[in-house]
Amino acid sequence: MGRLENKVAIITGAASGMGEATAKLFASEGAKIVAADINMEALERVVKEIKDKNGEAIAQFVDIGEEEKIKEMIQAAVDTYGRLDILHNNAARLDFKNDLNVKDLDVFEWDETMRYNLRSVMLGTKYAIPVMLENGGGSIINTASMGGQVGELTKSAYAAAKAGVIGLTKSTAVQFGKQGIRCNAIAPGMVLNDFIIENAPEGLKQLIEVYQETKLVNRIGNPRDIANLALFLASEESDFITGQVINADGGILAQNPTVPQVKSKNLNW
Repeated sequence: MGRLENKVAIITGAASGMGEATAKLFASEGAKIVAADINMEALERVVKEIKDKNGEAIAQFVDIGEEEKIKEMIQAAVDTYGRLDILHNNAARLDFKNDLNVKDLDVFEWDETMRYNLRSVMLGTKYAIPVMLENGGGSIINTASMGGQVGELTKSAYAAAKAGVIGLTKSTAVQFGKQGIRCNAIAPGMVLNDFIIENAPEGLKQLIEVYQETKLVNRIGNPRDIANLALFLASEESDFITGQVINADGGILAQNPTVPQVKSKNLNW
């Protein structure tokens, strides 16, 4: 308990999934939370649940595609709590229907994906840094993806944007490390909460099975897994870690891509 005592944290995408899990965990460790999302109804629920457990949080509307809303989000932390120590750029946009292979990709889809998944991270970082510098530093945590490190069958724009997040993470770490600001990225694999797994439609069930067969651990990722890693990166325990991309993917990217097939065929040589 108390690993983030007296720290102020902004978490985008806090109304559900990884962002919700992170907001609740950070609050339980003593952080004051600016929970930010476009879904205010769900966000108010998350904030209420934090307060019901004696945590401190406010709900802040943000459309991460809009620069002014991002500036307002940063200012909300200053106006409410007087400082900013942690920024978790977590919210993202992914459209499976329109983010296709490069040949079939609509330019509008490309631009919107970049606006919401890469430009938003840059803007959050841009406006958070001056406030953090006033405190003597801080920790910026960006949600990347294993998709930003490998080729994808579809999701061309999303993969490119997440690769950009990785590059931006490293540049931020290089540029502001001596001034006390650390910047790291978390690259999740498939992460689903228990309800989604238990109630998945047939197509998703089949995809989950593929991921389960490919992972080196015997389960699908849970939002708690990402929250736990984000807590470490936000805390002083990771004070010597910056400019890193940490895969939280159950080991998918750790293996030779032929390993799952070798296992399935029970080959020995």
